[in-house]
Amino acid sequence: MSDEKRFGMLIDLSACIGCNACAVACKQENDVPLGNFNTWVESWDVTVDGRTFRANMPKLCNHCEDAPCVKVCPTGASFKTEEGVVLVDADKCIGCKYCMAACPYQVRWVNDAGEVDKCTFCYHRTSEGLLPACVGTCVTRARYFGDLNDPDSDISKKIAELGSEGLYADLGLKPSVTYVGLSETLDAPIVSAIHRGGNVVKPFEG
Repeated sequence: MSDEKRFGMLIDLSACIGCNACAVACKQENDVPLGNFNTWVESWDVTVDGRTFRANMPKLCNHCEDAPCVKVCPTGASFKTEEGVVLVDADKCIGCKYCMAACPYQVRWVNDAGEVDKCTFCYHRTSEGLLPACVGTCVTRARYFGDLNDPDSDISKKIAELGSEGLYADLGLKPSVTYVGLSETLDAPIVSAIHRGGNVVKPFEG
């Protein structure tokens, strides 16, 4: 067991019902403006063994161990906490969007002040021992959160039991967000349009 904490999240895709309670809870907890999301659920229909069903995939910042957004930030606004959480210091952010270009997960957005924002793993909560809002509100307990370096934590036990995969794991970024059932979900034949969700461009005002 490592003395250093590393916060992570596990999402069991077989348990996610696409209710979007996580997205709503996040918006309320973090005051995320209309048209932007720190977490969202992408949905589509798949067919397996002649049976059609809805696939749901929650997405958010992956808080990568080898985070490209941190590497390219020219001012140090994007940084990692001692628990491995990737945050943005708004006072240092100049809105250059280098981090947005570097992130393969497309999870960052720009607020009205021109500063980049994103999921923080609800650091104001998790640094005090509480759960992120999305995890605490999940009605099917599809999300698990905790210390990946602690083998006795709920998330470590669940990963040991079920295994997990990271999205775009081939990039070698070592994401702290992993999934149960990722390959099965992505490899199943798609029979509908994909609802991408996520961050959208705000309508023109003026």
